[in-house]
This record gives sequence, structure tokens and C-alpha cells, in this order.
Amino acid sequence: MSTRKHTALPKARTLIEALPWLTRHHGKTIVIKFGGNAMVDEELKAAFAQDVVFLRHAGLRPVVVHGGGPQISAQLDRLGLESEFKAGLRVTTPEAMDVVRMVLAGQVQRELVGLLNQHGPLAVGLTGEDAHTMSATKRYAEIDGERVDIGRVGEVAAIDTGAIRALLDDGRIPVVSSIARSVDDGHVYNVNADTAAAALAAALDAETLMVLTDVEGLYADWPHSDDVISQLTASRLEALLPDLSSGMVPKMEGCLYAVRNGVRTARVIDGRVPHSILLEIFTDEGIGTMVVPDEGTTP
Repeated sequence: MSTRKHTALPKARTLIEALPWLTRHHGKTIVIKFGGNAMVDEELKAAFAQDVVFLRHAGLRPVVVHGGGPQISAQLDRLGLESEFKAGLRVTTPEAMDVVRMVLAGQVQRELVGLLNQHGPLAVGLTGEDAHTMSATKRYAEIDGERVDIGRVGEVAAIDTGAIRALLDDGRIPVVSSIARSVDDGHVYNVNADTAAAALAAALDAETLMVLTDVEGLYADWPHSDDVISQLTASRLEALLPDLSSGMVPKMEGCLYAVRNGVRTARVIDGRVPHSILLEIFTDEGIGTMVVPDEGTTP
């Protein structure tokens, strides 16, 4: 009797390769910071939504945190308002804050929730303002050793995870916009999404923080080499921080904060690669850079 050639066998091997990772991550919370090119490319947005829904159906508890820099800049331009940055942070006037709030909660979040809900009644959008999920204090930029007022920009002061945990327990996918109500002056603040995701991951005792970027990961010796560091400890990352590019600093600071505050791993991955989330979590090779706690510390 001749043996048939099963053309689907490679698919079975791929699924089996994912088995130990499915077992390891089942029931665990994963916080994903959605950003970079994955936010503006239609195919990458669709692939991102598929990945997050896959995680949910595979027994994980994904939480998505997003910013919206390109969309905010575009809307400010349309309204004739200037986009200004100091020390890598957007100067956010009261007028600009109105735009930030509208774009994040009314445009970016709505689109992402819609993409996820094409696969079922799963995603629920909220901002840091909702149920006091995220509270903030005013943040200042530091330029040449001086503290500079940059308007309605906030630093995370407190996290209340009650609403997000309730959604997760109900089988939903929370999608969180990175804006927060002040703890002292009543204003609403624009919060860096990398910082917000890291704070939320720590407060949720997440297994993993995953940050999507537009680079392959953390380079060992950029610009002299494009070799990516596949894994490093918190202490090694802290030593590298002063020499990193300004765009990578908030991402890697977020990863450092996360693993030093109870998150088991933090990963920076290339969001330009379709299904990069699944490749990172469910394959032996993985992609990007993973930050782990120092040896001997308990995550």
C-alpha cells in the first residue's frame, strides 16, 4: 500500500512546535504596546488583530495599549496647529490635548477595536481615565539640566487594574488609550504609550510586556553593526541606556521598569514583520530582543 504524501504535514509540525509555549503561557496576561508601522499599514494592522485574537483563543489574556503619534500629528496639521517636540516628548498645549484625546479615544482606539471585533465580540476600548485605570502627575522635560514645561504631558502616578481585570475575566480584550486624569489638578494628560504599557504590565503582574517597534530589536553596536541582541539582563540594559537613540529610550526604559517590577520578560519586536507577535511567543527562535530580570531576582 503506497504512502500518501501529506502536504499539510509541515503545518502539523508548526503547531507541535508551539505546544510547549502554549502550555507555558496558558492563562497568563500579556501586555502589548501597539505602535510604529504596524499602526499605519493596513495589512500589518489586520495581521496584528489576528495575532491578538489568536492569543485570546489560545488561552492567553492579552491587553493592548496604544498611542498614536502619526495620527495626532496629521490631525494637528489639518487644524493648523504646530507639532513641537522637546527632549523627545510632544509639547501638548490645552488645544493639542483636545486633539490627542479625540484621536486616541475616537479614532485609533475605535479602529483597533473594530479590527479585533471582526473576529467576535471580544475587544472593549477604554482610556486611562475610565474607572481611574491610569492616573498621572505632570511631567517636565529635562533639557541641558533644566526642567522645561511641555504642557499636558503626564507621568503615570497610579494604576487601578479593576476594570481591566474584570474585562479579562469576562474573556474580553481590553484596548487602552494612553491618556490619564491628573491626581492633583483635574487636567487630562498625554502619557507616553511605552511608559503606560510598562506600568500597566507591572500592575497586572503580566507574564510578558511586548513592545512593537520599527526596528529588528536592540542593536548591539548601532550604527556600526546591525546585529540584534537576542536577550539581555536588566543590569546590562541599564548600562546601555545612556548610549541608546532617543526613540529607543522610552521603549527600553519601559522594558527595564517592567522586569524590575514583577514582569517575567519584556520584549521589543519588529512590528513591520507580519504576525511578529506569534513568531515571538510560539516559536523556538523568536524574533527581537528579550529583557529578563537579573539572575537571582524573583520576577
